[in-house]
Amino acid sequence: MEKELAEEQRDEERLEWKLSLDPDLPFRVTDLKQWFYCRRIVYYAYCLPDVRPITYKMLYGREAGEEEVRREMRRNTHRYGGLEGRREFDVELFSLHLGLRGKADLVIWVEEPQPEVLVVEFKNSVKIGKQVQIQLLAYGLMLEEQSQIPARRGFVYLIPKRRTEEIVFSKGLRQELLATLEEMHTAVRSEQMPPPTENRAKCLACEFRRFCNDVL
Repeated sequence: MEKELAEEQRDEERLEWKLSLDPDLPFRVTDLKQWFYCRRIVYYAYCLPDVRPITYKMLYGREAGEEEVRREMRRNTHRYGGLEGRREFDVELFSLHLGLRGKADLVIWVEEPQPEVLVVEFKNSVKIGKQVQIQLLAYGLMLEEQSQIPARRGFVYLIPKRRTEEIVFSKGLRQELLATLEEMHTAVRSEQMPPPTENRAKCLACEFRRFCNDVL
């Protein structure tokens, strides 16, 4: 009986995933993280969605941070560059230009000394990798596109360390994001399987390993 329920749940989750796909907005911001981890995860998710394991929500789910968001609602915004502004939580964003969508943890609309929009992400991590910077910038670019207000920087709150770090949205980082998105769109359009990660230690615990015949 439990096995039948598990199979039924898996079918429902796969159907939900398929229905969530939008040809105009194919990628989620969380896909950027997976692309940096291993490009094949994104390939399997979009080109072969039927092979997604039951635990795919662990790969594509947002990182833990709900309790920290609740705490943040009781704080001011001084920790983010000493600026004050109107706060919005769980902001749905999209960009037809980038073919991207996602939900930002926190957006701060600053009016003084000059208008800008700040995006904040809460991460259950002790360090900030390049993939996190790219994700943060992706939210920033979508905010720029939708509001026509510049997004010059963002902030990452590291939950274990209870520390905030600023990420400047430099020209180089913007170019890297655009190049990454182009690679992702090309891979999905061509349906050509990308090479596996060079760090084969990642493959040992990967749910997709059984589909990679060239990885031992």
